[in-house]
Amino acid sequence: MEFGALTSGLLTGLREGVEAALIVAIILAYLDRTGNRRYFRRVWLGAAAAVTLSLGIGVTLWLTIGGLPEPTEQVFEAAAMLLAAAVVTWMLFWMRRVAANMRVELHAKVDRSLTEASVWGLSVLAFTAVIREGIETSLFLLGQVAAASSAESGAAAVLGGASIGLLAAVGIGYGFYRGAQVINLRTFFRWTGAALILIAAGLLSHAVHELVAVGTITVGTEIAFDLSGILPHAGEGPAALVGSLLRAMFGYTSQPEWVTFLTWLGYIVVVLPLYLRPLRPAEAASRPAEQTTAKA
Repeated sequence: MEFGALTSGLLTGLREGVEAALIVAIILAYLDRTGNRRYFRRVWLGAAAAVTLSLGIGVTLWLTIGGLPEPTEQVFEAAAMLLAAAVVTWMLFWMRRVAANMRVELHAKVDRSLTEASVWGLSVLAFTAVIREGIETSLFLLGQVAAASSAESGAAAVLGGASIGLLAAVGIGYGFYRGAQVINLRTFFRWTGAALILIAAGLLSHAVHELVAVGTITVGTEIAFDLSGILPHAGEGPAALVGSLLRAMFGYTSQPEWVTFLTWLGYIVVVLPLYLRPLRPAEAASRPAEQTTAKA
């Protein structure tokens, strides 16, 4: 089993799973505190439906890719990697912006469902929250599987890692529900988000490489540099092991084309600093201000 693919799958499953698990935990904890435990079943139904649909979408996409002839398969895989990188980038910035007020907003939505006597709205709320993370996870894992050096072992490693990460996320969500300070969530989301950006950069550059290979991209296809004598991305020996690990996790290649390398570098230089920069006070306060205005 490829350790790099296992690790990248674990990071994806853990990060996205924790986001979904925390949303469900916040809803359940609020229902418990307000004496509405009888509605737990509605929340679980919505979450279970979202998980089932996410799995179905992921399996369908994977079977579709596997059944395509070459070079259509490579183009489809490249498109899947580009879409996965775009979706995870958007979701990371979205989560960064709304995380500070997520609890307040979820409590307000639960209150509306209860006061309007439309308790099935709790199922819809849980479904919406989980399906968003589920589809994102399916797309990102699909991109990672497509980028794996070996279709069978790579897919098994990515999906195995994701399963471990999702199980850990369930444990973290349960600990949050019980009131335990399992981890520092701010630090967790910050650094796992940064790791996912590096993985997304690898997917993006790998997609460009695939498009170069099938002749869709014809500019900047010359080899930028050759590190195969120092850190090969395949082969035997300690250096090759490190290179293959970096390739599975972050899309490293010892012989990148100029367009591939510049795509990877440009994404990192632009996206990572933007993600790690502190939130401006205006950004952090914008959502509470919007809520106050709406109530007035």
